Amino acid sequence: MSLVVVVYVPEGIVMSSDSRQSITIEGKRPTGEEFKVETVNSDAVVKTFLLREQQVGISNFGKDLLNGVPMSSYIKRFIDEELVTADDVSSIAQKLVGYFRKSFPNADAGFHVAGYKKEGKASIPYVYHCHVAKNTVERRNVKPGGSLLYRATWSGQIDVLTSIINPVVVKRGKGQKDEVIRAPAPIVWDAMTLQDAIDFSIYAIRTTIDTMRFQARPKNVGGDIDVLLLTPNREPRWIQRKEYRGEHTSLPMEP
Repeated sequence: MSLVVVVYVPEGIVMSSDSRQSITIEGKRPTGEEFKVETVNSDAVVKTFLLREQQVGISNFGKDLLNGVPMSSYIKRFIDEELVTADDVSSIAQKLVGYFRKSFPNADAGFHVAGYKKEGKASIPYVYHCHVAKNTVERRNVKPGGSLLYRATWSGQIDVLTSIINPVVVKRGKGQKDEVIRAPAPIVWDAMTLQDAIDFSIYAIRTTIDTMRFQARPKNVGGDIDVLLLTPNREPRWIQRKEYRGEHTSLPMEP
């Protein structure tokens, strides 16, 4: 499982993701008894990608191993094999779902795809939520009337964050009005600055990691937090990104 977050505010788009890969191991003990164990396989998985040529970001969530191969390998192959310079955020979202449906039509895997498109003189933000098995590509940052919507979208292991941010509603029976039993103070997304959007994206994942640490449950969100920034008038850039590293050793001090 994963947690990926996209925050879209007037100044730009922030995409963030954790780095944990959890797997479930199934087998039989010598006694013949079947077992199933969920465990952490890695804390170094890349889930957010920058397509620098198209200036588009992709984050993946859900099932991460397809035929035993990490999703990151397929995404890199998709970028090399399927995309051309003329592709934009909308065509990439459509192509991405189509690419995975060819080989894995029932994969419980999804993506956030975000970027800007030039429409006249303006750069218009596009944020898509895509899912392979559901064969869906939904634009998330527009209101029903077509005007731009500012807020955040999160996918994957969302229960911790949703319980903090969203109202708690009790669904009543047919003909009865639903009851709101907890309504958190609102977040004014339209007025949020770019720095606050960055801070929120990190907060969302860090709070989930820290909360799950103390809960009796699988710890399936963790590792470093990668944060990608997309803005209409500047090159996309990484706010923070894990790097390959070797063993940390200290040099002997000089006498």
